[in-house]
Amino acid sequence: MARVKLKRKKIVIPSRYILLIIALLCVAMMLLTFFTDAVSAPLSGIASITVLPFERGFDRLGERFSERMEELQKVRSLLSENEALKERVDELTRQNSALTRDRYELSELREFYGLSEQLENYDTVGARVIGKDPGNWFNVFLIDKGADDGLARDMNVITGSGLVGLVTEVGANWASVRSIIDDSSNVSAMVLSTSDTLIVSGDLKKMASNEITFEHLLDEEDAVAVGDQIVTSMISDKYLPGINIGFINSVDMDPNNLTKSGTLTPSVDFKHINVVLVIRELKAGKAREITAGESSENNRRGENRN
Repeated sequence: MARVKLKRKKIVIPSRYILLIIALLCVAMMLLTFFTDAVSAPLSGIASITVLPFERGFDRLGERFSERMEELQKVRSLLSENEALKERVDELTRQNSALTRDRYELSELREFYGLSEQLENYDTVGARVIGKDPGNWFNVFLIDKGADDGLARDMNVITGSGLVGLVTEVGANWASVRSIIDDSSNVSAMVLSTSDTLIVSGDLKKMASNEITFEHLLDEEDAVAVGDQIVTSMISDKYLPGINIGFINSVDMDPNNLTKSGTLTPSVDFKHINVVLVIRELKAGKAREITAGESSENNRRGENRN
């Protein structure tokens, strides 16, 4: 049985009517919106439900972002200030260290100045200690002055307290010093109050009790006592006369009943030496000058007699 297809009629609305209807609807919406809130109220409600939360969220996000940016700028500013403060602290620390060092050196130089007044006839130069042998004591050490500064072997080295030792080696801008406490050191000395001579010998073992030894003391009148000052003697072949060495700590008679020996306390602190004074003059040279001066005086006297 054959099916019969029924064709439906399509309703076609002319476009001008559609435009007219749309225009009428727009005008009606405009009038409703202007004179009533029948349209705007629902739209406002929908907007308040859907749009406002997003808007508030974006506002809060913007505020948080702005706060974070401000905090980041503050952190950067604080970091910059912190770096500047660190540099300032470092600079002040360096200045303080320099001032402390200068004050300490000034104190030492004042001591040297007082000593230099006693040795004003000698040419001296200050030097800083730049190295030493291992151990607690400054028995052998290096200074930062040398041949370029007029130093030579066997020149006397002192501090504000007294005799340190002798220059033993010399380079262009350095020199080695052996102090009187070294085991290989011997100094021809004398008791200042009596002029009795003796030999002061270095002894690093004795330095544990801050002492060095002396021997061959000729004290015929038994006048030497504990506390007497010991200085370098006139007859020393290397040490200039009258430089303070230390003070007698003990005196004992030797088995030969002719000489005495004992210990003395050095005037110099041989655990802490930073700056020294070098007398740029050799004992032999000084002796030659004295001899030459005496010979000239004798010659003048002879000429006057004639």
